[in-house]
Amino acid sequence: MTLVTERARAKINLTLSILGRRPDGYHALLSLVAFASAADEITLDPESPTGVTVIGPFAAAISGANLIDTALNLVTDAVPDLTVGHVTLAKNLPVASGVGGGSSDAAAVLRAIRKAHPAATAHLDWSSIARRLGADVPVCLADRAAWMTGAGETLHPLDTPLPRLDAVLVNPQAPVPADKTARVFRALGAPTLTASDASVPSAIPAIPDRAELLALLSRMGNDLEAPATAVVPEIEEVIAALEACPGAQETRLSGAGPTCFSVFDDAASAQAAAAALKAAHPAWWIAPVFIG
Repeated sequence: MTLVTERARAKINLTLSILGRRPDGYHALLSLVAFASAADEITLDPESPTGVTVIGPFAAAISGANLIDTALNLVTDAVPDLTVGHVTLAKNLPVASGVGGGSSDAAAVLRAIRKAHPAATAHLDWSSIARRLGADVPVCLADRAAWMTGAGETLHPLDTPLPRLDAVLVNPQAPVPADKTARVFRALGAPTLTASDASVPSAIPAIPDRAELLALLSRMGNDLEAPATAVVPEIEEVIAALEACPGAQETRLSGAGPTCFSVFDDAASAQAAAAALKAAHPAWWIAPVFIG
């Protein structure tokens, strides 16, 4: 059988509004999520014994069981007679960096299994499996821009394709606490919501064109930026460096960080900014990308 490959694209929170802490302990949010051209790569060999091999520049940052192992276990539990196959993960994205790498990897594995074993897995509820893996996995499974509400598991697909954004992603490669996200939310101190408060926002903003998308980014921002900077102070230096680049437009943190991004007028401007940043900060992970 032919190998199946899937790209696990970086998930970018273009906006992230935290509405409060729900009674179940999760945080209610409203976030416009899109995907960047930078990606990990998943290769599934359906004829090999089930397992996982990790290669690539950030392979050493992954140790022990991860979300891919959990995804494989959920599928094999649902289809006990199925030999899913061997997954090779080329880990090109920084780990625990705010771009949903683990969630996107797990979602890409689910897509690869669905392609490799269409008949054996036709009865599976892929969306349900994705939700069991984590709040970010459903949007990564869909692999297209959408608004996320609830704790992130409820998706509102866009009526039209998201306008292309040329951008630069930057991660300072700073030490990140194992409980980074939990620390960021503790520092945020979001208000407690009642069950009725945690409902879906009454209006999801429309995005008719690129100008309105940039205006939306300017209005909404990322509520986690300040608390994340308190946990990983290097974020402040990254944002300052991006904002100083000629042609930088909207600059902000993605998710709980520490990866940040700036939007530029076009690909040439983004590439020039990335080159200048790499020269000035050789230890940083820097990638010119397009987001859509």
